[in-house]
Amino acid sequence: MAKSKYIYTCNQCGYESSKWNGKCPSCGAWNSFEEELAGSSPAAKGTAQSFSTDLSDKILELEEIGVDDDVRYDTGIGELNRVLGGGLVKGSLVLLGGEPGIGKSTILLQICQFLGEEHSVLYVSGEESARQIKLRAQRLGVDTENLYILTSTDAESVAETISSCTPDIAIIDSIQTMSIGRIASSPGSLTQVRECTNLFMHTAKSQEIPIIIVGHVNKDGAIAGPKVMEHIVDAVLCFEGERHQSYRLLRAVKNRFGSTNEIGVFEMIDKGLREVENPSQMLLSGRPHNVSGTCVACIMEGTRPILAEVQALAAKTSYSAPRRMVTGFDFNRLNIIIAVLEKRLGIYLGALDVYLNIVGGFKLDEPAGDLPVAMALYSGIMDKQIDEELIAFGEIGLGGEIRSVSHIAQRIREAERMGFRTCVVPKQCMNNVNPGDYSINIIPADSLKQAFEIIK
Repeated sequence: MAKSKYIYTCNQCGYESSKWNGKCPSCGAWNSFEEELAGSSPAAKGTAQSFSTDLSDKILELEEIGVDDDVRYDTGIGELNRVLGGGLVKGSLVLLGGEPGIGKSTILLQICQFLGEEHSVLYVSGEESARQIKLRAQRLGVDTENLYILTSTDAESVAETISSCTPDIAIIDSIQTMSIGRIASSPGSLTQVRECTNLFMHTAKSQEIPIIIVGHVNKDGAIAGPKVMEHIVDAVLCFEGERHQSYRLLRAVKNRFGSTNEIGVFEMIDKGLREVENPSQMLLSGRPHNVSGTCVACIMEGTRPILAEVQALAAKTSYSAPRRMVTGFDFNRLNIIIAVLEKRLGIYLGALDVYLNIVGGFKLDEPAGDLPVAMALYSGIMDKQIDEELIAFGEIGLGGEIRSVSHIAQRIREAERMGFRTCVVPKQCMNNVNPGDYSINIIPADSLKQAFEIIK
């Protein structure tokens, strides 16, 4: 029987099979197998005998390895520095992903303006011509003399150019357009993306040159290409945000040199991306007055407390099964809160449609957002207004109790700074708080019933 010319590779773990499988036997991912030509990888093409090499002379003691004080490059954008952990680390490989048109190439050109003042930057584009990059640079006000443009899709030539020219920083836009000629597959395929990323990783480590590569996303929102690509790089940054809204969130999914809890907030304007130094004020702008079903939450993103508005609407359903629509909050968590309201407080929502929205395209994925969601639901169902200067945060248990949350002092300080006068907190957190240190009125509550009694 003739051997098949094609193999099937899992885009999550790289497992190879001679036939297509609905479920990967290695990692368990569903519908993850993609077809490619057999023998397209460089390892399969090579037939030369491999020789072992003694590397004992390259072993170093930890104390012998020196670390320079100037190990990071300042990008000139504080929000980006925050997400990276303080700046761009020398010799690192950073993957930047996001939806089309969300601002990946824009923010890279903007940091070129600042980095170009003291460092040389090589911008490699496989998607745009040099003239198109020039037009976008003029729109963004980028005119540094140390920015060099290269348009090519040959990954090996690009890597050799980086090694010979030794720029201080290199940018690859994008990894899906790069290809290695000796691999018999099209650009953007699993093998091409994996091998090109490996090539740039070795270049960055050997030359101590930080390289930023742009990655496209698939229809599910994940970065296109094999999952192993994300394991190769040092940091994975993702742009989030709605296309029809001007605000963008930059989040670190992986970071070997910093925290993955920090986020950067930007606003898209006609001249590029602008930093939002006070996200709480941005998310609370335009709040409705004298309207039921709204409550303000305080969540922690790394070391930064952020205030966000929660809106809930309950209306009589016209369907046999009531609808549950959620934006910016976990759908299953909402169902748990609704079940607690029905079982513990006797507030039945079986005949009501429930709509929940976190204003500004923000995602409320912390347990501390349970209490404001429950209070917004209660306010909307009972048509009782919550004081505009009231803020709440706490986790809800299945018994209807309000459980403690972390970083209580930072949350109260942020609420106080934003002008709120009343703060509903879990009673268990009062051991870590001295009410005399704050000008805001702190109300402890150990159950949902106590919290709802505050709403008049």
